[in-house]
Amino acid sequence: MPVLPVPDYRPAPPFRRAHLSTLYPTLLRPSPLFGPIRKERVTTPDNDFLTMDVHPSRVGKSRKVAIISHGLEGDARRKYVVGMARAATGLGFDAACWNQRGCGGEPNLLPRSYHSGETGDLHTVVTHCLASGRYDQVVLIGFSMGGNQILKYLGEDPDRVPAGVAAAAVFSVPCDLGGSERMLARPSRRIYVEYFMLGLRAKVREKEARFPDQVPPHLLRGVYTLREFDNRYTAPYHGFADAADYYARASSLPVLGAVRVPTLLVNARNDPFLTPACFPEEAARNNPNLFLETPRYGGHVGFVASGLDNVYWSERRAAAFLSELPG
Repeated sequence: MPVLPVPDYRPAPPFRRAHLSTLYPTLLRPSPLFGPIRKERVTTPDNDFLTMDVHPSRVGKSRKVAIISHGLEGDARRKYVVGMARAATGLGFDAACWNQRGCGGEPNLLPRSYHSGETGDLHTVVTHCLASGRYDQVVLIGFSMGGNQILKYLGEDPDRVPAGVAAAAVFSVPCDLGGSERMLARPSRRIYVEYFMLGLRAKVREKEARFPDQVPPHLLRGVYTLREFDNRYTAPYHGFADAADYYARASSLPVLGAVRVPTLLVNARNDPFLTPACFPEEAARNNPNLFLETPRYGGHVGFVASGLDNVYWSERRAAAFLSELPG
């Protein structure tokens, strides 16, 4: 332990198929309802900015906040983010759903952007929430890329993590970025790559127009895969030698043994993005703070559940885990 028993999550038969359970929530899930939000703008140490949607607790004024991190080319208004915010606010947390640089509808101010191993911006959001004086306790919730950032943040330098961070719950996490890139390079995954590249290309084109001296025109000419994109843009603009160096240094897998706060990692066995390395059973067995759960079904950021309440299994699972926290 703590490799947890396989949970009794058995969706309706159509949603036991990996690709359907991955695509359905994005394409056809009704948008979860949410009430008023507070928008916040956070200045980063390098004079860029991040934005957040803060959903207030639905059970009274709260001293606790759940910081929710979206996945690659997502944002704070994605259905899976808002659904999780609804679950967190129902537990008495405020929910701070933050946008990675350039993902909140407004371009960021620098030639750089965000990447799968970015932990400085997450730390900025955490310290902002604690320094506001509104919160005593923080929990971190993340999906896919956002989950990798959270695990890396908690493990790469545990002394940097503020004492107010009480727990984390992450879903569909590509702990081994290089392996996940190879999975996505398969022809059967091409639809996902095209979806990601649509947004990534647009962001780089915008930077080419604003920073012609630093981001040369047509930087992505001939780029069709994530590895090519990471070689051409992600690595050189974020301090990595090349895509291979980026995948190695940005992956959370090597630092899971150092995680000090109770952390739930849920990766579905049929996730089309993940390799066997993304089910780190040895790390979980050797770290009493890392709880690994591997349901048979779920796809990638799927976990579809039946019912008129439009609450997904991942949201119920996170709520159950966070409900066990003291205080």
